[in-house]
Amino acid sequence: MAVKTPYTVVVADDEDELREAVCTMIPWEDFGFCLVGSASNGLDALQLVEKHKPDLLLTDIRMPFISGIELARQVREVRPATNIAFLSGYDDFEYAKQAIQYNIISYMLKPLTMEGLATELGNIRQKIDAQYAQFRHTDPRAEGGDLRAAMLMPLMLDEYAETEGETALERYGRQCGLLRDLEDRPYYVVMVSTLMDEEGNGCTEPSFVSSVDRLGSKYLRSVSFFTWGKVVTVLLGNPSDFEEYLHILADEIPQMADRVLGKRCRIGVSRAVRSLTSLHDAYREAIEALRQGDRTEGGAQFISDLAPAVKGGSLLCRRALEALDQHYMEADLSLVSLSGMLGASPNHLSACIKKYTGETFINILIRKRMDAARELLAIPGLKIQEVAQRCGYTDQHYFSYCFKKYCGESPNALRRRLEQEKAGEVL
Repeated sequence: MAVKTPYTVVVADDEDELREAVCTMIPWEDFGFCLVGSASNGLDALQLVEKHKPDLLLTDIRMPFISGIELARQVREVRPATNIAFLSGYDDFEYAKQAIQYNIISYMLKPLTMEGLATELGNIRQKIDAQYAQFRHTDPRAEGGDLRAAMLMPLMLDEYAETEGETALERYGRQCGLLRDLEDRPYYVVMVSTLMDEEGNGCTEPSFVSSVDRLGSKYLRSVSFFTWGKVVTVLLGNPSDFEEYLHILADEIPQMADRVLGKRCRIGVSRAVRSLTSLHDAYREAIEALRQGDRTEGGAQFISDLAPAVKGGSLLCRRALEALDQHYMEADLSLVSLSGMLGASPNHLSACIKKYTGETFINILIRKRMDAARELLAIPGLKIQEVAQRCGYTDQHYFSYCFKKYCGESPNALRRRLEQEKAGEVL
C-alpha cells in the first residue's frame, strides 16, 4: 500500500506574527502538506504531536517553557516517526547540534522569507518521500541475510546449536563481522516483528527485513533475517544503549509500518542477555512476548512487561497513578522515569495508561499538578514560586501559563477570588 498523502504538519513558534504568517501564507497543499495545528510554546506543541501524530514538526529552537531541543527529545520519546525541522537564529547553530540525533530533517536560519521557507518545504517533502520509499524498498540481499545472519539464525532457532561453547562462538562472530575484536563483548536483545493486514492476518514478507534492519541500525548494532512469517532481529549494545534507545525503536517500527505500509506491526522483545549461547532462550522470550496482548493491535510487547508484578494492565495502571501521586512534584518526572520505577517498558506503560484512563501520561500529570496547585494556593502566605516548585515546576511563568490554561484563571486571580469568598463568609 502506498503512503498516504499529504504529509501532516504542526508548527510551533512563540513569535505570534511569524507563526501566523507561516500558517496562513504558505500554500501547504501545493507542497504536499496539510497543516493540522500550531502552538506558541513547546508544551502545546508536544500535546499536538501526541494528538495528531504529524509527519513533520516545524519548530523554533528557542521557545518558552520547553526549548526546541527539549521538545525534540520528548517528541522522539512519544513519536519517533515524526521528522523535525528547526527555525532558528544563526547563534543557535551550535546549540542545535545537540538535537541531530532527534530526527532533525532541516535547519533553517532566521530571518527566513516565505519564498525561502517554501523552497525548503519542497526539499523536506523530497526527503520524507525518500525515507518512506526506503522503508518500502525491497532489498534482495537483506532477505537472504549475510554471514552474520547465517551464524545467528541456528543459534536462535536450534536449541542444540550452541554446543561449541561461548569462546568458539565469539571467534566465529569476529570472523563473520558480528563482533569487532577481542574486547567487543556486547549484550544482546532479540526482537521479533510481524505485519498484519486489515483483517488481522499475518502478511510479513521477506522484504520487511531491510525495513526493520535499517531502523534498527539508526539506534543500535542490528542484524535481521526472515523466517516463517517473521523478521527476527538481534540487537547489540550495552545496557545504557538499550535503556535509551530500545523502546524508541520498538515504537518507530510500528509507527512507520502504519504510516508507510498501511499495516499493523506487532513486536516481541526479549530481555538483554550477556552471551551468544543465550540467544535461543532470548528468542523464545521474544516469541512469548509477541504472543501476548491483543493480537489485533499493533505495537511492541516486552517480555519484562509480562512479569507477575506488571502483567495485569489495570494493575499496572493503578500502580502508575499511585506513583504519580507520590512523585508529581519532581520536575524531571517523565514517562521514561516512571516506567523505570515500575519495572515496565515506556511503550507498555503508555499503552496501559491510555487504555484504562483514556488519557495520555502528560495530560494526567498536568491535571494532577494543577489539582495540587489549587489546594496550595488556598494557603495564605505561600508564594506563587513556592507553589510552582511544590508542583514540579522550576519556572514560575511556565507554571502560571499551565495553570491559566487548565484552570481558566491565573494563580493570582484564583487567590484573590478565594480571599474575596472568605471575606464574604466572614461578613
